[in-house]
Amino acid sequence: MVILSKIYTRTGDHGSTRLVDNSVAAKSDPRVEAYGLVDQANASIGLAIALDTTTTSLSSDARHALSIIQNELFDVGADLANPLIANPKWEPLRTVQDSVDRLERWCDEFGDALPTLRSFILPGGNPVGAQLHVCRTAVRTAERAAWRAAETYGTEASPDPTTTPGGVNELAITYLNRLSDLLFILSRAANKAGEDSSDEVLWVPGGERNTGTKKTK
Repeated sequence: MVILSKIYTRTGDHGSTRLVDNSVAAKSDPRVEAYGLVDQANASIGLAIALDTTTTSLSSDARHALSIIQNELFDVGADLANPLIANPKWEPLRTVQDSVDRLERWCDEFGDALPTLRSFILPGGNPVGAQLHVCRTAVRTAERAAWRAAETYGTEASPDPTTTPGGVNELAITYLNRLSDLLFILSRAANKAGEDSSDEVLWVPGGERNTGTKKTK
């Protein structure tokens, strides 16, 4: 159980923070940047869900998936904030393969009903679809930041964290990669891709735009 009895602590007023293992890191540290951007991506997904209360663009299955993802993104953030160490005293909270596998199954389940793309998609559409495009780009940003952290600290467990910082769990980064794919698929579903009432707009390359050709579906 997490108990937050006081929101402000003043412990981070001088540009540093504590990681999950209680080690001190600068707020500009790539590891801190990575889990901060995961939090930002999670907030973006929360807005997509909130927007759907009035537009009902998402299916109940999609809403359920996003609610699970929001919880798992807290796990991913905690994972990125916890350097890998060999033989930890307590089992740490880590991203697991089952979560990645579930994202891939959802990609197949939600994507199979969508038409094959013949061009790139302009981010937009209805409010929920547009916000899910924001979500996927936010997750991609978090993924890139996580890779920068991995480049700095590696992906191996440290045998002695007092002398060598632990690495980054690569599975957490894999989760972000698959999630961005799923959010792209869900944005298409929310925009009713392939339906007569579709809000999806395809990119028209410059040569075709100059001829006045309009490609909307």
